[in-house]
Amino acid sequence: MAKSYRLEKINDAMKELLSELIFKTLKDPRIGFVTITSVKTAPDLMSARVYVSVMGGEDDRKATLLGLESAGSFLRRTVGRELKLRFAPELRFIYDDSLDRAIAIEDVLKELKKDGREDS
Repeated sequence: MAKSYRLEKINDAMKELLSELIFKTLKDPRIGFVTITSVKTAPDLMSARVYVSVMGGEDDRKATLLGLESAGSFLRRTVGRELKLRFAPELRFIYDDSLDRAIAIEDVLKELKKDGREDS
């Protein structure tokens, strides 16, 4: 399937707008330090997966995702209005664990490097 540059532009614009809205507008105490890592919108523009990274433990992640879901209708309405979309996409917030996996891989590599030095 060919890449849609329009879809890429919408994803980038949504990422930037949602980041700003979450940081400046939302006052929900459940929402902690959130970074939007990417947005993937369906080709029909009816739904979008918003990948987020959250600082803190498992409880912080769950609370933040609940807070974001709670603010979903406000965020959806604002995205549709600001980006001038005919239909505002349904937003689904998903925790992005790629940073956790990268840290785990780095820990394993450090351990292997340390084990290699001890054998010498």
